[in-house]
Amino acid sequence: MKDSTVVDLSAIRTTCQNCGLYQLCLPMGLEEGDMDRLDKVIKRRRKIEKGDHLYRMRDAFNTVYAIRSGSVKTYTSIENGAEQVTGFHLPGELLGLNAVSTKFHTDSAVALETASVCEIPFDRLEDLTREIPSMQHHMLHVMSEEIQSDHCQLMMIAKMPAEARLARFLLSLSMHFGNRGFSATEFNLSMSRNDIANLLGLAVETVSRLFSHFQDEGLLTVERKHIVIHDIDGLMDVTTKCPSQPLPNKKSSD
Repeated sequence: MKDSTVVDLSAIRTTCQNCGLYQLCLPMGLEEGDMDRLDKVIKRRRKIEKGDHLYRMRDAFNTVYAIRSGSVKTYTSIENGAEQVTGFHLPGELLGLNAVSTKFHTDSAVALETASVCEIPFDRLEDLTREIPSMQHHMLHVMSEEIQSDHCQLMMIAKMPAEARLARFLLSLSMHFGNRGFSATEFNLSMSRNDIANLLGLAVETVSRLFSHFQDEGLLTVERKHIVIHDIDGLMDVTTKCPSQPLPNKKSSD
């Protein structure tokens, strides 16, 4: 059985109440009146071109962003001025919540391709979370997932061998795309090899070598940024489980 459509991040378009992704970035079970109130708060259709920033490190925090289409990279600048990639973010994800405590952004967010976002003023969002219990629960859930993701990233870099890191990265993308109704086994990478290597704490030469190795082993086919995964179970055998983040279920043998 073939997977669903191959994902093209720049082609995903969402329209809030009619959005197929809204339950990923907003709580399920909102009453119609509550959804209308949320609609009035959300500012839609801000377009950002490839290379444009949503925000920069040290900018004042006043807005939460929900990605509607495209993809976004977050990164920080370390002491010597070098860039450290902290994550790649896809449609349905929220950005900016890690700045709630500091009141300023501790990282920068830049579009990897043409993208669009919904903007949610945080002060208005706070009001809604007090008035709509499911909103408050959902925001706590999202922030908890962000903490878990950070813990998994630290464990991956500290404990996992190089091939396990890349395998887990690809499986994570597979799950993201599959959860959004796109192919879990065929997709295009919007991020560069350099950015992937930076995120995973590897040399770019190592990432390129591992892609070739996985291809030689029959786990996947890679052509520039186009990935076709042939053996998800095989990739799962390569990597190490992170308790806070699931992997796809293995296919039962025939």
